[in-house]
Amino acid sequence: MNLVVGSTGLLGRMITLGLLERGLPVRSLLRGDASIAGVESVRGDLKDPSSLEKAMHGITTVITSATSAQRGGDDNVSSVDDAGNRSLIDAAKRAGVSRFIFISAAAVDEASPVPLFAAKARVEKHLRDSGMEWTIVAPHAFMDVWFPLLIGSAIGSGQPVSLIGGGKRRHSFIAVEDVARFAVAAVGNPAARNLRIVIGGPEALSFQDVVRQSSEILRREIPTRVIEPGEPIPHLPPPLNQVIGQLAAGLEQQDVILDTQATARTFGITLTPAATVLRRMFAG
Repeated sequence: MNLVVGSTGLLGRMITLGLLERGLPVRSLLRGDASIAGVESVRGDLKDPSSLEKAMHGITTVITSATSAQRGGDDNVSSVDDAGNRSLIDAAKRAGVSRFIFISAAAVDEASPVPLFAAKARVEKHLRDSGMEWTIVAPHAFMDVWFPLLIGSAIGSGQPVSLIGGGKRRHSFIAVEDVARFAVAAVGNPAARNLRIVIGGPEALSFQDVVRQSSEILRREIPTRVIEPGEPIPHLPPPLNQVIGQLAAGLEQQDVILDTQATARTFGITLTPAATVLRRMFAG
C-alpha cells in the first residue's frame, strides 16, 4: 500500500492518479472530506503526530508533496513543511515503511533566506539520516505555477506582463505532470534507491522567451513592463504580489539550466515542453 500525503494539491493529485494508472493501491491522508475514486482515505494532519501513526498501518511506500502554500493560519512553513514532514518521516520509520519519497526543490539550503527552501533542506537531511530507503525528487520551478501567476493572470486582467529585472535569466521550468511521473516511477524502482533526482524541463527559457511563445500561441503581441527586483507584482492581490515579487526576484539572480534528458530516459519519462503547458493554460 502506498500512502500519498498532499493528494488534494495539484501535484499530489497527479501522483495519486499516476499510481492508480499503474494499478497500485493508494491510501490518501486527508484533513477534510475531499476524496478520489478508487483511493482509500484516512483522516490525519501533519501537525498531529498521533494521526500519522494510524495512517501508516500496512504502508510500504510514503510519498509526500504536502506544503503549507496557499493554506494560512496554523499551517505554515514551520508547522507543515518542516516539523510536519519530519514527523511524517519519524512515523514511517517506526512503522517499518520500505521507502519514503519526498518532493523537495532543486536548490535548497539550510542557510537559505527563503524559509521554504531552508525547511526542505532540513527535511532532506532528516530523511537521509532516518535509515529508511529514500528518494528525493527535486524539481526546478513549476511551469503550471509560474506561467499562470506572471503571464496568464496579467493577460486575464488586461494588464502588461511584469518582467522582473527584464526577465532575461533562463530557467529549466518543468511541468507539474512530469514531476508527478518521476515520483510515481520511483515507487519500487531500484534505480531511485537513496537518490536525489534533480529535474527540470526540456528547454531553458527566460520569462521573455515565455512571453514570446505566448504571443505566438495567441497570435498577438503581449504588452510587457519591466519592474525592479523585489517590487510587488502590480496585477496580483496582496500579499501574493509581495511574495511572488520576492520569489521572482530570486529567479532573476542567475540562470538555472538543468539537462535532465538522460535522467528522464532512465525513468521512462518524456519531458513536457513549455508550449504544451501554455496552450493548455490559454485554452482554460
